[in-house]
Amino acid sequence: MKTLRDVKIGETVRVVKLHGEGAVKRRIMDMGLTRNTEVYVRKVAPLGDPIEVTVRNYELSLRRADAEMIEVE
Repeated sequence: MKTLRDVKIGETVRVVKLHGEGAVKRRIMDMGLTRNTEVYVRKVAPLGDPIEVTVRNYELSLRRADAEMIEVE
């Protein structure tokens, strides 16, 4: 299982599944990260947190803990 946290800078991946429950999962979905959505990893902070991605033509910063909940291919 590959998560968004494992993706290298400059790669584009597709969301396969969202892990997590309740409010956390809903918050991730509200940010536009739903199944079959393409995500481009733009930057990763020096210590690995946060991760900046482009999703649905806008930039989004995610915490590493949230990125671990997003399974990608």
